[in-house]
Amino acid sequence: MPATLFPALTAATVPSSRATRPLRRLACTVCALWCVALAPAMAQTARSAQPVDLPPATQPQPAAPGPVVSAPAWVQPLERALAQAEADSRVRLGVYVRDLETGASASFHGSEPWYLASTVKVPVAIAVLRGVERGDFTLDTPLTLRAADYVDGAGPTNGRPVGAPLTVRYLLEQMIIYSDNTASDMLIGLVGIGTVNAVVQSLVPRGFGRITSLADVRRHVYGVLTPEAAHLSGTDFLALRQQQRLHGDAAARSALATLLRVPERSLVPTDLASAYETYYAGGLNSGRLDAYADLLQALVEGRALDARHTAYLLSVMERVKTGPQRIKAGLPPGARFAHKTGTQRARTCDSGLVTVPRSLPERRVLVVACTRGEPSTARSDRALRQVGIALCQSGLLSDGRSHEPRCPTLPTRASGPGAAPSGDAPAARPHGAGGGAAPAADGAGDDDA
Repeated sequence: MPATLFPALTAATVPSSRATRPLRRLACTVCALWCVALAPAMAQTARSAQPVDLPPATQPQPAAPGPVVSAPAWVQPLERALAQAEADSRVRLGVYVRDLETGASASFHGSEPWYLASTVKVPVAIAVLRGVERGDFTLDTPLTLRAADYVDGAGPTNGRPVGAPLTVRYLLEQMIIYSDNTASDMLIGLVGIGTVNAVVQSLVPRGFGRITSLADVRRHVYGVLTPEAAHLSGTDFLALRQQQRLHGDAAARSALATLLRVPERSLVPTDLASAYETYYAGGLNSGRLDAYADLLQALVEGRALDARHTAYLLSVMERVKTGPQRIKAGLPPGARFAHKTGTQRARTCDSGLVTVPRSLPERRVLVVACTRGEPSTARSDRALRQVGIALCQSGLLSDGRSHEPRCPTLPTRASGPGAAPSGDAPAARPHGAGGGAAPAADGAGDDDA
């Protein structure tokens, strides 16, 4: 019995003597009687402290596990095939694929930043067509070609004389179809490079580096050698390109010093290949491949332009002449590819919308692919062709039929004296200051950016 019930009768307060012994016995008896009287109430209190069992129907049940969402059957085979393509080609690959019907995707280094080269001309085109939509100008508005507009690289605009009037439509189509750098920079001058970057940010807030003009690409690269490169003009780029194509990188260095009127010994002692790698490391004109897919999806779904200009731009992208031996060469017969390529020293890309006719709706797939580190454009093209073949064989484009028999295959590599050039043959042009080549007779020359 707790002493607190009878504080006046505890051992500490009762005298310990023979005279008080009867009183002590009385206290013990009273305590015992209190215990007997309080026992039922204490038992009831103890019972009320125990948890009460709920009926089985009201017991809280553990949450049922959610459905396990497995990747579509085409994803893992495609990713394995891409890894094999990289191993076989020995070309560093980045690939991102998205099925627009289901949203499912496959990625092979697709979340890494890659140099996008001339694929940045798609957001340039979007910025221009938004200007048309606003009524700032029309596709038939003429722009006058100035001496400062020239940029080395692919496309026929460099062959036009100073003062030639060129419409916005002509420049946009040359920029996309032939990857014309001079046309691109004229359009950037029309809308402003800030507008181009704002368009990208509005459509894809994260994942893109800053886009620059093509002339500024050259200035940044040569700026690794000397800060005076900021003063290079359009005609200077053409002269540097000619020297590099004819005589190599060393001649381009000498020509750079001559044009800028500085001693050649004042240039940073590094070669052009290293200058390009330093430029690439800065992150300009670069982006994650999944972010570029977001940009393409915004275009395809009509969130970048209105319906009329969306259809126009995609139709122009289906007419692209550059990179015929890249992804397009690996797609099944009948597939349409609205895409944009990019080529620069040791960097190539090919990205766009694959559409496969079938019972409605059509199968629509985005593919974004780039290479890096390979100086041979032909080898990089072959690796990108393997991307197209892997996509074809994955089953994504053929309603689950993997290894579709209509899929193209890589050509057998030729060897020996007199053999035809193989897919691994070195590029026909040296990789110069611009990293590209003049257009071939069929209009399928390399682009650069």
